[in-house]
Amino acid sequence: MTQSISVMLIEDDEVALKLYEEFTKKLDGFQVVASTTSGKQALEILRVITPDLILLDVFLPDMNGLEVLREIRKENHSVDVILITAANDVETVSEAMRGGAFSYLIKPIIIDKLFDTLRQYKQSQQKLKTIKFIDKGEIDQFFRLGNKSTEKSVLVEGESLPKGIDKHTLKKVRALLAGREESINNEELAQLIGASHSTVRRYMEYLVATNEFDVEVIYGTVGRPERRYRPKR
Repeated sequence: MTQSISVMLIEDDEVALKLYEEFTKKLDGFQVVASTTSGKQALEILRVITPDLILLDVFLPDMNGLEVLREIRKENHSVDVILITAANDVETVSEAMRGGAFSYLIKPIIIDKLFDTLRQYKQSQQKLKTIKFIDKGEIDQFFRLGNKSTEKSVLVEGESLPKGIDKHTLKKVRALLAGREESINNEELAQLIGASHSTVRRYMEYLVATNEFDVEVIYGTVGRPERRYRPKR
């Protein structure tokens, strides 16, 4: 029996964290063994367990995800890392490459692309465990990240939904937002459907993850940044 790939999730958004956990569990051969919203806590966990793979956000509340990556390498943890972040600046991408990241996924996440990247990682690990020498062509494939990933969105009909997403409520949210031009935040939508702020956010982050909505993060002077959602055009 093939041993499962152990995965650790490091993501400051608890809703997104739960979604990544549910989606990762859907893939055969993967097991989520730890999750945290804190970089410092992640490093503490890594002193106790060593997963095969980490899904790592860059924007964490206590430290930058790239600092976490540097600490992982400094402490010689034998673990691979996939960055999942909204950061698309050259400096961040370059630092991730220097830190040996297996792949770099831009938020909002397209679930098919996440699945494809995880499958590629699994295939590469299985191959490395069964061979002693690699020819030039195979080496090129190992270092060509995400070349076969697709950009299509996930179809919800006929597929199982992650825990916490009810198909009837999801249908109601879609119906209320159908044809909408202007953006909307969680509080505005919560008033429309009569649900709690946390419930609404869970559904909107799911629609972002399935590539149906875009999210814009607006940073104010006080408090958490505001997230506004707009249907994909």
